[in-house]
Amino acid sequence: MISKQLHEDDVVAHLEDGMTIGVGGWGSRRKPMSIVRAIARSSLRDLTIVSFAGPDLGLLCAMGKVAKAVCPFVSLDSIPLEPHFRAARQAGSIEDEPWDEGMFLLGLQAAAWRVPFLPTRVGLGSDLLALNHRLRLVRSPFDEDVELVAVPAFRLDAAICHLNRADPRGNAIFLGPDLYFDDLMLRAAPTRRYISVERVVPTPELLAEAGTELRLRVARLMVDGVVERPGGARFTSCVPDYERDESFQKEYVAAAKSAEAWTTFRREWIDVPEEEFQRKVVQR
Repeated sequence: MISKQLHEDDVVAHLEDGMTIGVGGWGSRRKPMSIVRAIARSSLRDLTIVSFAGPDLGLLCAMGKVAKAVCPFVSLDSIPLEPHFRAARQAGSIEDEPWDEGMFLLGLQAAAWRVPFLPTRVGLGSDLLALNHRLRLVRSPFDEDVELVAVPAFRLDAAICHLNRADPRGNAIFLGPDLYFDDLMLRAAPTRRYISVERVVPTPELLAEAGTELRLRVARLMVDGVVERPGGARFTSCVPDYERDESFQKEYVAAAKSAEAWTTFRREWIDVPEEEFQRKVVQR
């Protein structure tokens, strides 16, 4: 059995400037934050982030890593607006490519299916057609009176997600209420697909904990590397292992109020090895 286990720094070593990176999770839920923090500490720059976004995008914006955001929303869930993304957007330091949630899903699905686009009625009559230059109108080949929106495939150079459990080969399960389209994120990237998990366990134990094949939605063929990192999604939630750290999230939001506040937060929580971050956040 070939093990695919890596460290967060190994994942970063496989990434390059200017890449388009898909990030799994949803808002402030089950985000691969330990890998995001490793990217934040790295020299990577000019990234395009594709995400149902939350603090993953906000943190990378605050660290000057993002050139373009491709997302339907950027939220911290219990706090509606992500302040670090908002600051970058208002300053004009990033390009913001807007999407409807339904369109965003189709962009991932098209890439996963390796087709150039998927048609939809979503967006017809909306300003998205004027605001997003990548959208096109197409006529149905079966009924020329039917006009549809063509959503292009989100072709990713890399994808990162966080799951609850995995075996050493990359088979992985989610144990919470929702997969958050992590399977599509991983399938939309032909190579450089990485997951972090709370625990790496033998395959029989993985299958037993899954309880149903519906929870085994990430297969080893979709994964190039596995990072075992208990708490790897913190401060976002990773139920049933832990809920979102609302107190820490408020500190993160407060750090956006001034350059001085951000410098202090960054020094204490970002510019430190992941092992130190995990030790400190548990001891708070």
